[in-house]
Amino acid sequence: MIPEIGSLALAFGLGLALVQFIIPLVGILTHRWRLALIARPAAIGQFFFVALSFICLAYSFYSNDFSIAYVASHSNRSLPVAYRLGATWGGHEGSLLLWVFLLSSWTLAVALLSRSLPALTRVRVLAVLGAVSVGFLIFIIFTSNPFARLLPVYPIDGSDLNPLLQDPGMVFHPPLLYMGYVGFSVAFAFAIAALLEGRIDTLWARWVRPWTQAAWMFLTLGIAAGSWWAYYELGWGGWWFWDPVENASFMPWLIGTALLHSLAATEKRGVFKAWTTLLAIAAFSFSLLGTFLVRSGVLTSVHSFASDPVRGTYILVFLGVVVGASLILFAIRGSKVAVTSWYNLLSRELLFLINNLILVVVTVMILLGTLQPIIAELLGMGKVSVGPPYFNMVFNILMTPLVFLIGLGPIVNWRQYSFDDLIKRTRVSALVSLMAAGSMVVIESQKALTDLLQIFIGIFLIVWVVLLNITDWWKRGSKKSSNSLVGMTKVSPSFLGMYFAHIGLAIVVIGVVLSSHLSVEKNVRLGIGQSQSVSGYDFKFDKITNVTGPNYDALRGHFIVSKDGEQVAELHAEKRQYRASRQWMTEAGIDANLMRDLYVALGEQIENSNDWAVRIYVKPFITCLWLGGILMGIGGLLAMSDKRYRSRVKKKFGVEENQVIGVA
Repeated sequence: MIPEIGSLALAFGLGLALVQFIIPLVGILTHRWRLALIARPAAIGQFFFVALSFICLAYSFYSNDFSIAYVASHSNRSLPVAYRLGATWGGHEGSLLLWVFLLSSWTLAVALLSRSLPALTRVRVLAVLGAVSVGFLIFIIFTSNPFARLLPVYPIDGSDLNPLLQDPGMVFHPPLLYMGYVGFSVAFAFAIAALLEGRIDTLWARWVRPWTQAAWMFLTLGIAAGSWWAYYELGWGGWWFWDPVENASFMPWLIGTALLHSLAATEKRGVFKAWTTLLAIAAFSFSLLGTFLVRSGVLTSVHSFASDPVRGTYILVFLGVVVGASLILFAIRGSKVAVTSWYNLLSRELLFLINNLILVVVTVMILLGTLQPIIAELLGMGKVSVGPPYFNMVFNILMTPLVFLIGLGPIVNWRQYSFDDLIKRTRVSALVSLMAAGSMVVIESQKALTDLLQIFIGIFLIVWVVLLNITDWWKRGSKKSSNSLVGMTKVSPSFLGMYFAHIGLAIVVIGVVLSSHLSVEKNVRLGIGQSQSVSGYDFKFDKITNVTGPNYDALRGHFIVSKDGEQVAELHAEKRQYRASRQWMTEAGIDANLMRDLYVALGEQIENSNDWAVRIYVKPFITCLWLGGILMGIGGLLAMSDKRYRSRVKKKFGVEENQVIGVA
């Protein structure tokens, strides 16, 4: 009965999504305003039914209903409850339902939290979101139904969830990532509504900014959580592999970052209106592209959910319709958007323009590298592989000037700024940055010349960004209070969010640069009682024990780590075999602090001996990667919480929706 309720709820959700999409637009075109007002209750109803369907699927996993094909293939009776619930989105059908559920949640938020908007604008936004929901609900119901039955014969215990996914990361990483992916649909809907109205102004930018900041925040945290999960779960000691699906989440983040800056310029100065609209369309389009790459099977990835050509074709057609229709509308209506000109050689507008151009070029280069295998195969060039060397080279070359500009952004004024003032504000920071970078090069002088050059540039940029942002924060705080430290807490949330995000990015760069160039890795053969020295740490293989988990059996290696004769850590690395699938998984032992990670992965036992293959890493400052990601997420949260945007909109449009729309 529960699966049938879930399927029926999806059908009702599709019906209400069609109502939300079609009826309000008909009402606007025919000036029958009461029809237009249906958008809001339809959005609320759609959320209710989609949420009901999602709850039904989650309950089916919880209750081990293996008569459902999706549950039987992604769960097992011995699977812990937390992972059973996480398995709800552990495969193609469930992850797609999660996508639609989050889309309906964003739609509900727009319906409930945008009452201060002009009613026609809100109606158009909800109609566009309804159209997107229609596309995905049709996809689920007709090609990816998660409630399809295995009757009359079905397995008693089910299959199993992929051991890679039996991890706490599975519980929170996909929802965070999808919240960011799907959240850009709101900015997309606002952009389409603005093109239909032929009006983009500073108030429009204020409406869109909090939604975009929220989506960017979730996507930032989702990407950070994913890299952390890959770091400790895969046992390779890596955190980013330029995998096609990793790129698929990174590209909308880059475009979303450009969109945030473009929105700020549109709000403050009325510039970049067409550019902002195009970026809003692009951000959501790249989110859809990521969905295609994950589910089409056109690219090989450890993160892929499905490889069904039919499903991939549907998503490709849907992507083409969404992007094509949006660009056609932009071509037709883009000229209606008024443009404000500016010509100053040095201003924040210019820095934002350069920032956006770099981010777009980086995104295009990553896209070309990701799709190159497909392009080569279509052109008959055979199998072509584009690996990390290409991506690292492109990313480092293009992102270096961008990070440099992040230091200048907060201190350069809108409209114009003098070069003399710029030199006065930055010369101390530049000198300190050079000294810090030079000192690090001296300390690591035994490294290769290319490594030293990258370390020098990285440390310079890190100190440069942190110093300029903190000094600007201090300066603004001194205007708020005679006590600058107290004043720094009184700076507006939007500025606080900017400082946190910029400093968080600098901390991420610390982790990237230092862990990439200063990490030490050794693959060694160790027997019980033997030791290996790595970067001044002695790793002693103490013993092997048998461990029984809830649904696996494991061999656990115990390693005692000491430095200068004193114990500093005890690590436990495991080789797990999951009973249902009989698959083996490596669980690394990690001791982490801000300065370094000690990392041990247990490999295979050497044939005809008692020795084991052991991989040992010492990774300086790698924790900064995730600390910086958290700070960036906090920055997004602070920025979107700024009440100035909401209060100003209410002062301008503090009227009832019926008055705005013209209903008596």
